[in-house]
Amino acid sequence: MGFLSKFGGFHGAGEGPNDISTEKYGMPAYSLYTELDPGDMHQKISVKDEQGKTLYWTKSSVIAIKGKTEMFDAGGTLVAKLEKKPISFHEEHYITMDDGQKITLSNELFHVFKDITNIKGLGWKLKGNVIGLNFTLFDENSEPIAVIGQKMISLHDRYSIDLYQPQHEKAVAAIVIQLQKMLTARRENKE
Repeated sequence: MGFLSKFGGFHGAGEGPNDISTEKYGMPAYSLYTELDPGDMHQKISVKDEQGKTLYWTKSSVIAIKGKTEMFDAGGTLVAKLEKKPISFHEEHYITMDDGQKITLSNELFHVFKDITNIKGLGWKLKGNVIGLNFTLFDENSEPIAVIGQKMISLHDRYSIDLYQPQHEKAVAAIVIQLQKMLTARRENKE
């Protein structure tokens, strides 16, 4: 684990979870890892397990204004549709899971010192540094669902996801991918 990654929360496969997270919440059930393929025109993101096996992957529309992404499992079955509202002050993004469950991610406005992202549809809370994608997802009972950490310097936009509630694996993967896309769009709009 690199020096900067230790403070950011990221850890690579085989390195074990971040010390700060394990002190707070104990050992996660297992970890997942996301990686953007920078050479793919559809901005493919893969979610892999500890052994490097692809569990989920995405395909996005080439036309960025549409903001549509589909998330598939390893067998090619559609598990979630991710979309962004084309024009929105709150940067609203939508996730529709394969079971019909709808999740909305939106940013609160006028927070000078921190970025606040709300998750509607699950009763979950997001705490931490959302801009840097180093945060913790909590359920409606304030129990940790997952701790997400971003690799500080990476061409492939890499993240580690320490899952504490494995039953939410698909939803957590979809939320992390959608947040990653929100931040990518924000960076592109500033350039």
